[in-house]
Amino acid sequence: MTAHTPAALVLEDGRIFRGEAYGKVGRTLGEVVFTTGMTGYQETLTDPSYHRQIVVQTAPQIGNTGWNDEDDESDKIWVAGYAVREPARRASNWRSTRSLDDELTEQGVVGISGIDTRTLTRHVRELGAMRGGIFSGPELGSDEQMVAAVKDSSGMVGASLAGDVTTGETYVIPAEGRKRFRVAALDMGIKANTPRMMAQRGIEIHVMPLASTMDEILEIAPDGLFLSNGPGDPATTDAQVELTRQVLDRKLPLFGICFGNQVLGRALGRGTYKLQYGHRGINIPVIDQETGKVAITAQNHGFAVEGEPGEEFDTDFGRAIVSHHCANDGAVEGLRLLSGPAFSVQYHPEAAAGPHDAAPLFDKFVDLMSEAR
Repeated sequence: MTAHTPAALVLEDGRIFRGEAYGKVGRTLGEVVFTTGMTGYQETLTDPSYHRQIVVQTAPQIGNTGWNDEDDESDKIWVAGYAVREPARRASNWRSTRSLDDELTEQGVVGISGIDTRTLTRHVRELGAMRGGIFSGPELGSDEQMVAAVKDSSGMVGASLAGDVTTGETYVIPAEGRKRFRVAALDMGIKANTPRMMAQRGIEIHVMPLASTMDEILEIAPDGLFLSNGPGDPATTDAQVELTRQVLDRKLPLFGICFGNQVLGRALGRGTYKLQYGHRGINIPVIDQETGKVAITAQNHGFAVEGEPGEEFDTDFGRAIVSHHCANDGAVEGLRLLSGPAFSVQYHPEAAAGPHDAAPLFDKFVDLMSEAR
């Protein structure tokens, strides 16, 4: 741990939280958001959907289980910065190989500890996610200088970030056991556990770059298309929306998660908007319109699709429905095409980190592909 190096987390409205450096000493800028998960910090930090965001952990103590080489959701830490109340003084877990602080330092992630994360979270809940920065050591300036630097930084609305996190070339994850299906997965920031969940169901996954065309997808003769999670503003995904429309035209089975839900929503003619402070955590209740059942879900998104719970609407591909909504605020949490093999959810059924309530959605995708044959 970086001993007693002063640090400050600065918000664009001028609010400043002072603490100590955690991880790398320096300066970072990004959108300040909070996540409510009490566990799963390694999966959170390596989730590409957090690209360019300063993540505040609402759980008071972080780092207890250290860091291991099995739980990464990508090949690096993606958060722009990290803010915690109390770092664990000692990591204790049989799978741990190093401390969280060491990993943050090794990967160059600027963080801050010792701040009142409860007050910070309440501030963001009341006023909305906003631009911020963490400054420590030599990068600490006057209050005016730090606030000015934050105000000069870019916001999340209009940010096209999926290109930063996508794969450079297609790679294949083989099915476990007998291969039943082949799926083209458009990588907009895919998490490692998603292909793993599909592979367990006999699916061979071809993870493809963001800019992949319909012709390139058809070359692998897929049984279905998967639209992954990812960072940024869904309003910047015109090419991916057009690709999705082509897939819907062909009635190729389609499944989307998180950012993929927003891309499908746009393809179906819906708009998207920025939530006040987003949904981030592993304890968010979602209601299934068809069954009335509630699933406790993992989520990480700052934008949502326009719509009302249970709403049916016309699209260029037939009728569609808002199939799921958030019990907390009514936000759209799922879409389903009633006249075609396409559906999506705003939450993370791969449960990395998080509960397993929604895992059967992967079975639903398998059923769609079986019916389409």
